[in-house]
Amino acid sequence: MEIVNINSVFNKSLTFVYKIILTNNFFAYFRVLVFFKFEFMNIDGLNEEERIRKAIKNKTWNEQMTNDSWSVFKMMSELVEGFETLSKLGPSVSIFGSARDTTSSPYYKLAEEIAYLLTKKGFGVITGGGPGIMEAANKGAHFAQGTSIGLNIDLPFEQAANPFIDQDKFINFNYFFIRKVMFMKYSQGYIVLPGGFGTLDELFEAITLIQTHKLVRFPIVMISKSYWEGLLNWIKERMLEEGKISLEDMDIFSVVDTPEEAVEIIDNFYNKYALRPNF
Repeated sequence: MEIVNINSVFNKSLTFVYKIILTNNFFAYFRVLVFFKFEFMNIDGLNEEERIRKAIKNKTWNEQMTNDSWSVFKMMSELVEGFETLSKLGPSVSIFGSARDTTSSPYYKLAEEIAYLLTKKGFGVITGGGPGIMEAANKGAHFAQGTSIGLNIDLPFEQAANPFIDQDKFINFNYFFIRKVMFMKYSQGYIVLPGGFGTLDELFEAITLIQTHKLVRFPIVMISKSYWEGLLNWIKERMLEEGKISLEDMDIFSVVDTPEEAVEIIDNFYNKYALRPNF
């Protein structure tokens, strides 16, 4: 039986991609990859115990190279689709928050109003594309007849795309880190409503990239002083007091209570630099 040399196959694949780039067919090729089903890393349908066992199971060299090689192509396909879809966006603001808030939640109503006001100012609205705060923000942008972008993620629960996203501005991701690249790259402001671990992940990603000068100092606005009070007190009393962060790092973000305050901070930033949304 012939043994497949995965390393050789991968090298030939990279050579093929290089030729495609030279002939200007790069985007077309990777658009096809977006719809290709990679089963090598598929863990859907497994319980937690089975997922752990699969993750730590010893693999042959060929199996490992197969997993890694095809994962690279899947990652590249998601990056290309994201760049191609979002590259023509005008100034847009990402709105983060919990997927678990219902339409009766005060935070849902806040998100909807913030998105509506931002859209009326000419900004696009980017969300994670799912329910809760994400749905509320896309809904506000949709009914303001503005640009409503959804960057959805495949999850076993919570995350189904909401119906208020522009069809030509909806992307479905498998990898969280690529999705976050799109949030950071194509947003010129971040509004963070109350949420859980995912919201904190997105918040601190933006703060860290600005702190380390990997991202332009676009405004970050946190909504609800009462919700964020405990976290901010801990940051001041532990991180700041122990010298883990600098005093000026506390200026990276603002905390407000109303939609008008949040939108004013975004708008003032643009007025300061004589920038205008171009939708």
